[in-house]
Amino acid sequence: MNQPSSIRPRLRPAALAISLLYAAVAPAIAADAEPEVAALAAVAVQDVVVTGTRDIQRSAGESLSPIDVISAKDLQRTGQTDLRDALVKLLPSINRLAQTGDAANLTSALTLRGLSPNHVLLLVNGKRRHTSANITADAGSQQGATPVDIDLIPVSAVDHIEVLRDGAAAQYGSDAIAGVINVILKSSSQGGSLTATTGEYYKHDGFTLGGAADVGLPLGGDGFLHLSTEYRRHEHSMRSGADERTGTYVNRTLGDPQVRRESFGANAGIAVDKDVELYAFATAAHRTGGSYQNYRLPSKLPQVHPGGFSPVETSNETDAALTAGIRGTDLAGWRWDLSASYGIDNVKINMVDSANTDLYAATGATPTSFHLAQYKNSQQSVNADVARGFDTGALPSSLSVALGAEFRRETYEVGAGDEASYFGSGSQALPGLSPISAGKHSRNIGAAYADFSTKLTNQWEAELAGRYEHYSDAGSTRNAKVSTRYEFNPRFALRATASTGFRAPSLAQENYTSLAVSPTTAGGQLAVNSDAARKLGALALRPEKSRSFNLGLVAEPIDNLHITVDAYRILIRDRIVQGGTYTGQAAIDALTAAGISLPSGLSSVSASYYANGVDTRTQGLDFVAGYPSNLGALGRIDWDFSANINTSKVTKVANDGNGQTLLNAQQVGYLTTATPKNKLIVGGVWTLDDWSVSLHAARYGKTATEATFYSGPNIYSTTVFNHIENKPKTLTDLEVRYAVTKKLQLAAGATNLFDVYPTKVPATSRYLGVYQYDTAAAQIPFNGGYYYVRANYKF
Repeated sequence: MNQPSSIRPRLRPAALAISLLYAAVAPAIAADAEPEVAALAAVAVQDVVVTGTRDIQRSAGESLSPIDVISAKDLQRTGQTDLRDALVKLLPSINRLAQTGDAANLTSALTLRGLSPNHVLLLVNGKRRHTSANITADAGSQQGATPVDIDLIPVSAVDHIEVLRDGAAAQYGSDAIAGVINVILKSSSQGGSLTATTGEYYKHDGFTLGGAADVGLPLGGDGFLHLSTEYRRHEHSMRSGADERTGTYVNRTLGDPQVRRESFGANAGIAVDKDVELYAFATAAHRTGGSYQNYRLPSKLPQVHPGGFSPVETSNETDAALTAGIRGTDLAGWRWDLSASYGIDNVKINMVDSANTDLYAATGATPTSFHLAQYKNSQQSVNADVARGFDTGALPSSLSVALGAEFRRETYEVGAGDEASYFGSGSQALPGLSPISAGKHSRNIGAAYADFSTKLTNQWEAELAGRYEHYSDAGSTRNAKVSTRYEFNPRFALRATASTGFRAPSLAQENYTSLAVSPTTAGGQLAVNSDAARKLGALALRPEKSRSFNLGLVAEPIDNLHITVDAYRILIRDRIVQGGTYTGQAAIDALTAAGISLPSGLSSVSASYYANGVDTRTQGLDFVAGYPSNLGALGRIDWDFSANINTSKVTKVANDGNGQTLLNAQQVGYLTTATPKNKLIVGGVWTLDDWSVSLHAARYGKTATEATFYSGPNIYSTTVFNHIENKPKTLTDLEVRYAVTKKLQLAAGATNLFDVYPTKVPATSRYLGVYQYDTAAAQIPFNGGYYYVRANYKF
């Protein structure tokens, strides 16, 4: 268990923020001087937001922190059937990996401002949502992530999404280091829609079929009940190179997993009297998926698989969340809100078309399907919030005061696989977890916050927030945030924030154990608090600490041209990453001590654990602009442009308990160069009568990876790497819509219209010749062009 620690805010003087614009932009531009063109955030500064403020609703342009507002129409026009992929298309500060490994390939993770998925807090209707039970175990920039899987929320349930691009741990608690995504659910009491969509990649794979429906119903005299449901089916794609062992394309591991998903959402509210409302909202989802693993040659077990075999890792996941509460507007002048929430994610991991070679050697038989493990994550929380304004008589507006408290209980449970899955060296591709790795872990969290905001003059607004949290396993933390905005005139304002933040280690990071086996290599992940990990120098995990600064402007230089520019700097200390990687006999001994058996004939064996491995500095610039053009008889064009320029640097690498450096150059690269240095989006929406056309170009800056050598004198080296770069790429998306009637709209479109692919990896760093694209890069997908059609009916 971690020793309690006190994390006190250390805010530098506000003058530091003045240097952010230059300090953030100059290094990023120098790092990638080629002109970049990429995606605009669909934000309107007039849109009313509730994220980042506890006093009153205000427009995004009036916010003291940068906020993007994404409407349901914006999401649909991307042509994406997943919330995550739609946000990647719309916001340049959001990215995703093209592919993760093993079970993580079946979970939808996103990043904000080049940081980890763990650094993004997701809210639904302003309430914290539970995280996934499925951890990203494979090496890369997202290793150790247990994010909220946003794709388990039906798109049809979403009214709009607010993305706060600023540190907000002092307002919302742990995880909100990069920012906050707040999903606001539909709340109408009438009307609804039906949507059907289908499409596939240009290469005629990855077939997708989706359907969605939502309806608003009256509840009582003035209440509402809005119901939503969604179905999505997506088939495998295959982008592997030829397997050098066979000279054929039999190895299908590089590509999209097969996914089936059914999801449901409900949002309800009803007035008890004129000042009190009961409310509740819920989501439920079931998802199954399968992800190909590396092909095994016929010689592996000809008695069972005479033609060789490709194991498929499968997932059977059930996810649910429920929040219920009561709120009012006048309790001795206070607005108040009492709520309770429960969320759970239950993932069963299995393997099909596999075999256990050691079991066959011992008994003459082996199953080909295995249950490998079960992961369950739950979150229970109770919240109490009050707020009101006080007329001080000395200020031009009231002093808004918000107070609140939260109690939260989190659990993480690991279940063992069936005996055949872990006997000997276990099932091929991914051995099952043995009972020694199973267990149930929990912790309690208590928090209290205070928030004060007012106008110091008619043009100058300020806000101060503070939060105390105590984790039963990670100690206590105190964090603060100062925000201010000065409006010089209705067309120009400056805003700035400075804050401290933190992120407690997840229960999965503290307790996860696994082994991944390829045809020639094996890598084990050891629970950091295990005896096996301690032999490799593991130390108890501590919370991450952060300091964030933002300086921005909001401008309307001419009528209807809205511009926001925000420079930021995020400093993270004791960042939790995969570290302590040992190879050879030391790794074998540690894995054996953890009760993990290894197959024979491996060329490379490694063992790792999670550690407070590095301090990092991330800095950059966000730019958002929008402008409408009225073309008279030719219609109207709503132009948009947005950009994110971002750099990350490791400022310190820690040592393990054995005095060894925790990260090598490859692992440092995952944190600093896997995300584009810049991403820009430009385009517009043209509308004329019943026709509408969306056209956007998104340019992704270069990324780089310190890749492993799989041939030559440095094969499998953990000190010498192959520096590879992915050149900047531009993707073009097009959608054409036609309103057949006032209720029925048809659409056809293409994402990646010109079928652009990433830079190919050099042959010396393609494992088995198969991995021809860089899976460590969060740049463009490697599936090529995709076309689709959609029908939408509103009633």
